[in-house]
Amino acid sequence: MKKILVWDLPVRLGHWLMAGGFAFAWATGDSEVWRLAHVFAGGAVTAIALFRLLWGIIGSRHARFASFVRGPRQALGYLKDLLRRAPRHYAGHNPAGGWAIVLLLSLALLTGASGWLAYQEMGGEWLAEAHEWCVHLMLAVIGAHVLGVLVGSLAHRESLIGAMFTGRKLGRPEEAISGQHLLGAACLLGWAAAGAWWLAQ
Repeated sequence: MKKILVWDLPVRLGHWLMAGGFAFAWATGDSEVWRLAHVFAGGAVTAIALFRLLWGIIGSRHARFASFVRGPRQALGYLKDLLRRAPRHYAGHNPAGGWAIVLLLSLALLTGASGWLAYQEMGGEWLAEAHEWCVHLMLAVIGAHVLGVLVGSLAHRESLIGAMFTGRKLGRPEEAISGQHLLGAACLLGWAAAGAWWLAQ
């Protein structure tokens, strides 16, 4: 195996923009002064999650859900192999990482929807509490995801964090994607900005 292009630019931009947007929204969640900025960041995260759902259908090979969403048995099997220090190598997401992506996207959408409804003063106090619960659940999944990335990096002897910056991972030449998909990245940025602005109204 050698270093090949696996993650296109929309996947990498979406990943880091979601991470930064969620961190900013979490840090400003209890501040009245930063309330509008909090809503704007939450709107951006929600818009990016929606775009990622679309990109999971029409995006490049390893961005598609069909390439990494597998059954619970395969995810558990991968984790068992990881504990035995003999995990199978995947050019894209491994089965456990695939489930983490699905959970994170689902929670991002639930968090964004509940937060927007609470911002519009719809649903009462229970909706605000549901929004907070979604945030706590998302933090837990993020923690598990980061731990999985660190353990996976050690097990496979490659930097998975670095791969999300460069787009390159170990793999067979035939597993490489053809390009960065710059147009998709431009659409992502425009969609994220438009979505954040609209939800903040």
